[in-house]
Amino acid sequence: MAQLWGGRFTKETDQLVYNFNASIGFDQKFLAQDVRGSRTHVTMLAKQGILTDQEKEQILEGLSGILRDVENGTLPITAEYEDIHSFVEANLIERIGDVGKKLHTGRSRNDQVALDMRLYVRDEIRETDGLLKALLEVLNRLMEEHVGTYMPGFTHLQKAQPVTLAHHLGAYFEMFKRDRGRLADIYERMNYCPLGSGALAGTTYPLDRDHTAGLMDFYGPTLNSMDGVSDRDYVIELLSAMATMMMHLSRFCEEIIIWNSNEYRFVEIDDSYSTGSSIMPQKKNPDIAELIRGKTGRVYGALFSLLTTMKGLPLAYNKDMQEDKELTFDAIDTVKGCIALFTGMLDTMGFHTGRMEESAKQGFTNATDAADYLVNHGVPFRDAHGIVGKLVLYCLEKQISLEQMSLEEYRQISPVFDETIYEAISLKTCVEKRMTLGAPGPEAMKQVIEANKQYLLGNK
Repeated sequence: MAQLWGGRFTKETDQLVYNFNASIGFDQKFLAQDVRGSRTHVTMLAKQGILTDQEKEQILEGLSGILRDVENGTLPITAEYEDIHSFVEANLIERIGDVGKKLHTGRSRNDQVALDMRLYVRDEIRETDGLLKALLEVLNRLMEEHVGTYMPGFTHLQKAQPVTLAHHLGAYFEMFKRDRGRLADIYERMNYCPLGSGALAGTTYPLDRDHTAGLMDFYGPTLNSMDGVSDRDYVIELLSAMATMMMHLSRFCEEIIIWNSNEYRFVEIDDSYSTGSSIMPQKKNPDIAELIRGKTGRVYGALFSLLTTMKGLPLAYNKDMQEDKELTFDAIDTVKGCIALFTGMLDTMGFHTGRMEESAKQGFTNATDAADYLVNHGVPFRDAHGIVGKLVLYCLEKQISLEQMSLEEYRQISPVFDETIYEAISLKTCVEKRMTLGAPGPEAMKQVIEANKQYLLGNK
């Protein structure tokens, strides 16, 4: 078909060039945003007297019909159109005649696509935020249920000190809460309207850009038309935030994969979120967790790709910027799918609390508390550290735990020990005496869980 920009050209574009240039295969995702932007633009043009009210109503009705017919399947989006903007405008002209040709008055495809991308990203930020909130609600419910579930805390993947499952899950609550904060920050920075920037230098038509921005719930218009059409910072920021979300999901998935192993047996993944082996009937594989971990690199790739695309572009618009769409769309869909699946997996997961507690009793997770015991009895910390090191070496030789040592054995290494050592190194004592805010003690955890509830209600 003849292109809307074809007046300057004397022959048709080579088909291979046309196909390479076209974006209809992916920017059709913009249909709803493109129609919304066009409706707003036409409404503003009529307000300014650039279009008559009759022309406005004809165009608005035509645009609504196009959106409705695409959504109900009677109007297919085909490859004969270069992009979604051409599709909408060509179909509008076909439906309402020459009045449809006035749709593009005072507007360039540059500020049109900048608007569509901004509207689309803004919508996706809201959706992603909702998914993160649902995940946080599951996390806080599990935290509330497992304030008293003891488990080993790790550093270097080695048992370090006893904590609770609530405390461990709470670390991820903080991560995903920060992810929501990043989305909110991006929304605040990006929520300005580029429509009216024209190709790069604005327009001679008396547009009311404040009115246009207000109709689409922007804070106001962008203040530089060159930046308005060439800014993709908000897309890069979103991809960066989503890469961080995927990193958080991947870390959590890595732990679930470890916890699901035969050696740990901390969790039982629901059948609906795991698969079996084609040859080994005993297997129950954490495929969803592994796939989320794997797809993290896919989102990282989108971020690096767009950063690379943008790094050498002079002002203002360049066709390279068309590359912002496919990878961004894929990254957004990937992240939303991963969050939703992870939330379902976590919500249905079983925790082997007895196994967790038994594991916490092994590996000398209470060794630091034994050292603290000595310090509280007047022994300098550095000496206490050395004494407990000897205790651990003794236990390893005897293949016993600190709890299984007799008082006589304790006193052979240090006469400071008395019968109160056993209560001092019990899991209950080790956890419950850690009461500073942010620690795993039950009162501290309950305080955090209540703060989480208020946060999720919007009462920060």
